[in-house]
Amino acid sequence: MAAEYRYECCETGFFIRVVVVTLLVLFAGLMSGLTLGLMSMSLVDLEVLANSGTPSDRKHASKILPVVRRQHLLLCTLLFCNAAAMEALPIFLDSLVPAWGAIVISVTLILSFGEIIPQAVCARYGLAIGAKVAPFVQILVWICFPIAFPVSKLLDLLLGKGNEALFRRAELKTLVDLHGNEAGKGGELTRDETTIIAGALELSEKTARDAMTPASETFAIDVTSKLDRNLMRLVLEKGHSRVPVYYQLPRNIIGLILVTPA
Repeated sequence: MAAEYRYECCETGFFIRVVVVTLLVLFAGLMSGLTLGLMSMSLVDLEVLANSGTPSDRKHASKILPVVRRQHLLLCTLLFCNAAAMEALPIFLDSLVPAWGAIVISVTLILSFGEIIPQAVCARYGLAIGAKVAPFVQILVWICFPIAFPVSKLLDLLLGKGNEALFRRAELKTLVDLHGNEAGKGGELTRDETTIIAGALELSEKTARDAMTPASETFAIDVTSKLDRNLMRLVLEKGHSRVPVYYQLPRNIIGLILVTPA
């Protein structure tokens, strides 16, 4: 039977249990936040940040990568620690308040300080927080290893090791298009850069016919035309680097003029 009011307000045991309850809530919140913050980061994203991010992002990603590489082992460790803290919380609260009070307080504390706030914070600052507590998380992995490792191996067997593939061509193109839409709003890439990248991604899907311009629509000059000022000005106005030259009929191309503006 659960004890009621076992410790009075000013007893030493009361304060000890208050401290333990506070630590359990903070620990459960940290585990909950890290579950969202670390597990939402793909290995591809971390590799990119570790190699080409800002100096602080490189430092943080390098610290997190060794911990996140075995994703199922990390997931099991964080969930086991979170569950242990939440299960232990009512036990200590039960010696301070009635059973109904222990339930109400534990649910309130877990929802507020053990779930909502930590996950909201780690969703925004997961990289920096994960880097700070990476050594502590590594210690927890080793402590929980006898229990977490078998479960993680079972998950690896059933679901795969969780290594995400790189972006597919269509996904990369969509990502570039999104950057192109933000080009005029202070984005990292200009509209010209996104156009060039998108065009390069589409090359493998295009044929020579797709890149061709019908002869009837091209600007070409007759082989007998005089290269006077008017013709030179017209060539420069067209802006082409190469101008076809035809003999008698526009479809009878016999050469090209290379245009190199000064």
